[in-house]
Amino acid sequence: MTGQHRDNAAYVREVHDKGLAFDLATMNRRRMLYTIGGAGAAALLGAGILRTAEGADAALIEVASETAGPYPADGSNGIDVRTESGIVRSDIRSSFGGSTTTAEGVPLTFSLTVQDLDGAPLAGAAVYAWHCDRDGNYSLYSDGITGENYLRGIQETGEDGTVTFVSIFPGCYSGRWPHIHFEVYESLDTATNGAGPIIKTSQIAIPEDVSETVYATDGYSTSVTNLSQITLATDNVFSDDLAATEMATVTGDVDAGFVAALTIAVDPDDVETGGGTPPSGGPSGPPPSGAVPSGSVSPSASTSASASASASTSASASASVSASASASASTSPSPSRTAARPPQPPRPQPRPRNERHWWAPWTW
Repeated sequence: MTGQHRDNAAYVREVHDKGLAFDLATMNRRRMLYTIGGAGAAALLGAGILRTAEGADAALIEVASETAGPYPADGSNGIDVRTESGIVRSDIRSSFGGSTTTAEGVPLTFSLTVQDLDGAPLAGAAVYAWHCDRDGNYSLYSDGITGENYLRGIQETGEDGTVTFVSIFPGCYSGRWPHIHFEVYESLDTATNGAGPIIKTSQIAIPEDVSETVYATDGYSTSVTNLSQITLATDNVFSDDLAATEMATVTGDVDAGFVAALTIAVDPDDVETGGGTPPSGGPSGPPPSGAVPSGSVSPSASTSASASASASTSASASASVSASASASASTSPSPSRTAARPPQPPRPQPRPRNERHWWAPWTW
């Protein structure tokens, strides 16, 4: 973390007279992760220390669930690249199918190791990963690259629960910390058949120091400014716990490329939905035809409503109703995404980000 973030571990030692060990055993897990801070919590998690207080055999801390954003191409907003031939691959730098364009950037190989809540590897599961290019744009969505599908791929986890993708270092676009999106599925079949279900939707956070090094190279100039204007504490995806369960460990250099790794714990019996409205900030350019991010109205519907408004008040009202119905339909999860599993109890929703304060960690 940057210097502007205070030493939260020291703060805990000051205000709790029974010491840090006592506090870690009694705090709720999310609050504990925030108090320790992203980097410290990630180190403890990797060492197997961050478990619930019930004992050594208690469950691991589950990786935080996050929005898939408006650019997942997972069928939740009209595009489903998961079902296309060629999506199962380890090297995601080039497009497949009708284009072979390769995304340029500093080489990055990233691995995700998936475990259940008892720490056992989820062998035979599948991970769909995607991220922006060095300009901060997403294939299939952003202006000029709607015909590309690079920087997207699916892989099956090995016996150790790990998948590895060969890619490039993603850029930092306005309003978001550098990150990689991913979805976890119970099998390769459920990841590629278009029906799901999704076990976990989350993101990988990339450390600031490595990002600064990469962004100082040619091709990443816009990322320098964007990164200087965002912190983990102000990013509205990672701010609630400073990416404590999502911060990757990264090694390497610009010439040889970088290697990122993250181990996560998930509940293999969970069901989550894809898609989601964009966090603040995001790449420019409308989604392609037929792709409407959740909670949004398609560009064509918006244009039609505007034209109708200039023609007559009655037509404007009609267009508004039509656009509202379209937005409602886009936010409704498809029944086919959960048909493969029995109904699940509702998952607790995260507290609104703006109700938390850096100066009052007990509210987290």
